[in-house]
This record gives sequence, structure tokens and C-alpha cells, in this order.
Amino acid sequence: MSSTEMAVEIEGLHKRFGHVHALRGLDLRVPAGQVTGFLGPNGAGKTTTIRILLGLLRSDGGRVTMLGGDPWTDAVRLHRDLAYVPGDVTLWPNLTGGEAIDILARLSGPLDPVRKQAMLDRFELDPTKKARTYSKGNRQKVALVAALASRARLLLLDEPTSGLDPIMEAAFTESIREVKAEGRSVLLSSHIFSEVEKLADRVAIIREGVTVEAGTMAELRHLTRTQVTAVLDGGADALAAMAGVHDLTRADEHVTFAVDDDRLPAVLAEVARLSPRSLVANPPSLEELFLRHYGDELAAVNNGSRQ
Repeated sequence: MSSTEMAVEIEGLHKRFGHVHALRGLDLRVPAGQVTGFLGPNGAGKTTTIRILLGLLRSDGGRVTMLGGDPWTDAVRLHRDLAYVPGDVTLWPNLTGGEAIDILARLSGPLDPVRKQAMLDRFELDPTKKARTYSKGNRQKVALVAALASRARLLLLDEPTSGLDPIMEAAFTESIREVKAEGRSVLLSSHIFSEVEKLADRVAIIREGVTVEAGTMAELRHLTRTQVTAVLDGGADALAAMAGVHDLTRADEHVTFAVDDDRLPAVLAEVARLSPRSLVANPPSLEELFLRHYGDELAAVNNGSRQ
């Protein structure tokens, strides 16, 4: 994919804060007209990357291109085509929500009042109240309405649904699908795996300032195994002996095992020959893909909690 088709292209990005090396050669691509999920725990470097894209920080090395420009030297021009939603929104306390939306949205160009009203209705936000009276969720809605009501070509979203209830999360999902249908681009950083899995065309997983996995969900799943559960009257030994079958366990007639994706057709054909009474095959979830890179940290946390 050429750079002209990229809303964001980062190669070998470095950033230090004193002795802390926050980004250690990070690579990231956000194709134009797509949603790219950006995953990693707190401290992995996601927010630092976004702050560099916003022109708030200057990188210490690497190449960063956003909407055909440099975020540091072309910040004024780029911000006309950019909308940003942080995970913890701070507003002017004496302005109403509607006034704050007008200011934020106009940073990305003329505000369409019809579009603004549609987003207010969707997120059930009263724009006449002072910002100081808003809960965290309502402050989040102000930033979302401003971003989604704009015509920004690129949305940078850093934990955008923090503080929203499930109904509003569904409204957010609907809105991002509309943004994508309009040909706009989204970089979505989130801890909610189901949210990213529903929306993202591509996913980048980072660890300690480095990209450790990137690609479409299909590409990432190709590197993993599918979990299969079947109810069989017999034949489990034959399945266990097949190439690509791993960790087969039996509990009465219930058989569970993992299978390499390139061996899945042959293994499922063998299961079908055994006339299963029930069969469920689950590809790995985004959370499982993520934990391939962070499972050791999770194990350390669990071991520590037992001590």
C-alpha cells in the first residue's frame, strides 16, 4: 500500500522523556478510509504516539506523515482536517455544552448545524447546561459530538467511550461506521476489545513502545489457532493423532482442542466423518490475540495476588 493511501504513516518512531524511552522504533499505518485499532496497556506508548500526531510533542527520531504533512511543522494546516477525542475530557466550566461543541468542531472547519443536532440527539446530550454540571460521561459526549459533527478527514480517538454506558457505546459504534462509510479515517485507541473488534479494519498492538503485531484481523488470526468443541460418540484418539491438533481434552463425550488454521479444513472434515452431535469452532478473539503478547504480565499479576 503506497503512502498516498495512508492517513497516517509512522516508521521507526522514537521518543524519550529523560531516562524513559517511551517509544523505541514504533511503526504504525492508518489506511485512508479505514478504522485502525491501536492496542496496548497503560504505559505502552499509545498516548505519546497520539500526542506526537497532534503536534503537541516532537519526536526524537523516525518518520511521521499525517494527511500528507508533518504533524510538527504543518500542525496548523493539519488540524483543520483533524478531530481529537481524549479519554478524559476537560471543558471550559462556564460555557454550555453547545458552546464548547461549537468551538471544538469549528477547529476542523465549518460546523453543519443539522449534523450537530443529529449527534446531540443520538448521544442524548442537553447542550444548554453549563459544562461544570456535566458528569464524566456527558463531558465525553461533548467531545464526541464535536468530533463526529465535524467533517474532519481523520479522527484520533484515545479511549473515546470512557464513562459512557452501553447504550451510548452503541451510538458511538453506529457513528464510527458512518464515518467510515463517508471515506474518513479513524485511529481508535481503546481498552475495550469488543469495541475495536467490531469496528477496526486493521489492528496494531504495541508493547513497550514497539509494534509487536499489526494487520487485519484475518491476518492476525492466520498466525493462531481455532478452538473447537464437539460432542462425539467416539473417535477422539484419531483426532488427537492428527497434524495440527493441540491440547485435546475429553470430558465424557465432550471433546475440546485447538487446531492450527492451515489444518482446519482437514480436521473439521474428520470431525464431520465422526457424526458430531454438536460442533462449535471459535476463531481467536482480539483479546486472545492481545494476550499472546501480554500473557506473561497477566500471569505475574495473578501470581502476585496469590502471595
